[in-house]
Amino acid sequence: MPLLASPQLQPEIDPPKGGAGGLETAAEVRQNTENSMDPESSAEVSPVSDDEYAQLQRRLILATLAVSAFAVAITALVFDFHIASSLLVGAICGVLYLRLLARSVGKLGKGSKSVSKIQLLVPVLLVLVVSRLPQLELLPALLGFMLYKPAMILQVLFDS
Repeated sequence: MPLLASPQLQPEIDPPKGGAGGLETAAEVRQNTENSMDPESSAEVSPVSDDEYAQLQRRLILATLAVSAFAVAITALVFDFHIASSLLVGAICGVLYLRLLARSVGKLGKGSKSVSKIQLLVPVLLVLVVSRLPQLELLPALLGFMLYKPAMILQVLFDS
C-alpha cells in the first residue's frame, strides 16, 4: 500500500436528508456570480465613505505639511540656507505628488478603472528643476520629496 501525504477520502454512505446536501443550487450560484460581477454594484460608494476619504486626505496633507515645516526649520538651523531651500522645494513637490495621487485614487471606480500616471511627472520635474538651478541641491530635494512617507507613518500610528 503506497504512503499518501493526506488521508484518503471516504464517500458518505448516507447523504443528508433534504436533497441538496447543503450545496447551493445552480440558480443560486448563477445569481451570486452575477451580483459579484456587476460593476455597478461594486462601484456604488456611500457618501459616508467619500467623506471619510476626504478627511483622510486632509489629515495626510496636513501631517505632511507639519513634518515638512519641522524638517525645514531644523535643517535651516543646522545647515545652510541652500540645503533648507532644497528641502523645502522637495517637500512642496512631495505634497503636490501626494495630492495628485489622492485625487487619482479618489476617482478610481467612479469613472476611472486605473490610477492615473500624471503624478509620476512630479519627481521627474523635481530632478530636472534641481539639476538646472545651481542654488538647489539634489539630495536634500529628494529627501524633502520623501517627507510624505514619515507623515503617512505618523498618521497611521495616530489613527490606531
